[in-house]
Amino acid sequence: MKVVLAIDSLKGSLSSIQAGNAVKEGILKIHPHADVILKPLADGGEGTTDALIEGLGAKKINITVTGPLGSPVHAYYGLLPDTNTAVMEMASAAGITLLTESEKDPLRATTYGVGEMIKDAVQKGCRDFIIGIGGSATNDGGIGMLKALGFSFLDKNGKETLEGAQALDTVSSIDISNKLPELSDCRFRIACDVTNPLCGENGATYIYGPQKGVTDELKPVLDSAMNHYAQVVNQTFEKDFSCYAGAGAAGGLGFAFLNFLNTKLIPGVELILDAVHLEEDVKDADIVVTGEGRMDSQTAMGKAPVGVARLAKKYGIKVIAFAGSVTLDASACNQAGIDAFFPIVRGVTTLEAAMNPENAYANMKATAEQVFRLL
Repeated sequence: MKVVLAIDSLKGSLSSIQAGNAVKEGILKIHPHADVILKPLADGGEGTTDALIEGLGAKKINITVTGPLGSPVHAYYGLLPDTNTAVMEMASAAGITLLTESEKDPLRATTYGVGEMIKDAVQKGCRDFIIGIGGSATNDGGIGMLKALGFSFLDKNGKETLEGAQALDTVSSIDISNKLPELSDCRFRIACDVTNPLCGENGATYIYGPQKGVTDELKPVLDSAMNHYAQVVNQTFEKDFSCYAGAGAAGGLGFAFLNFLNTKLIPGVELILDAVHLEEDVKDADIVVTGEGRMDSQTAMGKAPVGVARLAKKYGIKVIAFAGSVTLDASACNQAGIDAFFPIVRGVTTLEAAMNPENAYANMKATAEQVFRLL
């Protein structure tokens, strides 16, 4: 029996690999000679870097970079083994969780630290990048990141603009002469699950700005400034990505990647499944196992477990899933390719006890053992 495991993290309880190891133990207790393949799983958002570092044996690179408001912050990224690939999350350097509610300041918040992470990886020899861009504190159109990579954004007097969204309407010209030369050889795969354009009522400022501190009064002002910035960029490069699906991601960071760097925006689950080469192992599997902390109707709308199921169904493979909890509307997951799913909690308990890592591991292992007695 060949079983392929790709389980998303049970946030607050088990990492992707820990959850997979628990299932693996349960399977091997019943089928000691089974060929069990364990792959990390994430959706391109928070925890993706950790999942790939742990699951693929990547080297963790710690680095101090410029935080969203200019103060130094600790960040890290992963170097995948035997490749020139770096995996990172923009939120590590410019994430909204790095700021308190009172500190949110879209006019000043910068992506400069994201560029510093990329530059550090480039200098270490990386030429391929997997980057998650969710959870940003910024609305700067990626200007900060690009500055760190050597691009210059000049005002009408030829002086460098300030940081953050306050710079957008002051950009008069762009100087690319000092950009990091290695960027021409780099390829960026960006995990992006939003389809918003850069500007307008469905754009970066109107849709995501409020959670970053953009007030109703600021919305039209910053959206107009973002449009001005886009026009200067489009005139410089003679191409227009402002209406491209995903250009508005991370306060316009998607737009910056598309215009200035060799980039593809890819749905997060697809990108991660490709990065861990899941399809190669799924092709001849007997059973595929997936799961996550909570399975509900949202899972069926394209979250990581359904991405795994979709890939397995391409080859007609049965898919089962384990979850910390299951809601009444989770039956939608059956229509999305998961043949059967099982909650792992074995009795009445508190949320705290259920999420205790030792309890979650034991519950996952025991549930897998019972299911695989039937298989």
